Amino acid sequence: MHVSLISDDLSRIMKSTGGEVSDEYEANILPNEFALYQNYPNPFNPATKISFDLPKDSRVNLVVYDLLGREVTRLVNNEFKVAGKYTYDFNAASLSSGVYFYRLVVSSSNQLEAGRFSETKRMVLLK
Repeated sequence: MHVSLISDDLSRIMKSTGGEVSDEYEANILPNEFALYQNYPNPFNPATKISFDLPKDSRVNLVVYDLLGREVTRLVNNEFKVAGKYTYDFNAASLSSGVYFYRLVVSSSNQLEAGRFSETKRMVLLK
């Protein structure tokens, strides 16, 4: 909702200044579906980027686990995020080489809407 208000304001500004905002441009502002992307670079040493898309406002958890399933760190801890594209940096300088997993869990910000997305990806730290 917040992004659509900003988008509407942007459209009005562009039209009032003589600029054009195409429908194609407005359609590309928000993602169409939830997505968790493969980190890059992978393998990494010592830092990597983790990206995900939210098509609607949601509560988000992004957690990194070791190979045994122990929590290493929480990059996002049950935070409310508006719809959009997000990228977080993960620095593993204090960790040992090995395989790690990152998991995105998204729940709807509206309690009346049932909706949940979760996905897990694997990444490799090489030192």
